[in-house]
Amino acid sequence: MFDNLLPLLVHWGTLTLALWVASQIFQGISFADKSSLLVAALLLGFANAVIKPLLILLTLPFTLITFGLFILVINALMVLLVAAMVRGFRVSGFWTAFFASIFVSVFSFVSGYFLSGGDAGFQPMPSGTWM
Repeated sequence: MFDNLLPLLVHWGTLTLALWVASQIFQGISFADKSSLLVAALLLGFANAVIKPLLILLTLPFTLITFGLFILVINALMVLLVAAMVRGFRVSGFWTAFFASIFVSVFSFVSGYFLSGGDAGFQPMPSGTWM
């Protein structure tokens, strides 16, 4: 039962740090206090795990037509949804959420890569193979 607790806490901490750094970089994102930051990170992780796959499935034709770029819009909508739900978390508009969600995604991926010891699920290719 507790085997999955540490990765969950690490992911939550990484997402919290990414949101805090995004609030320092983007003027349109602000947190009233630390508790709103922690709750926003927890809800964003939940929204990305539960709601985002459903939205991707529902908008699959449009996502395919845009070659996957519509997923960036879905990411921004997840940030706006969490901002609407958490008191003390403010996002000024769609474009702020759009660019902040890109930053949070890249920051979380890179920090998760380094926290996992350089293994982010990538399999090295056997030597001598092409592609």
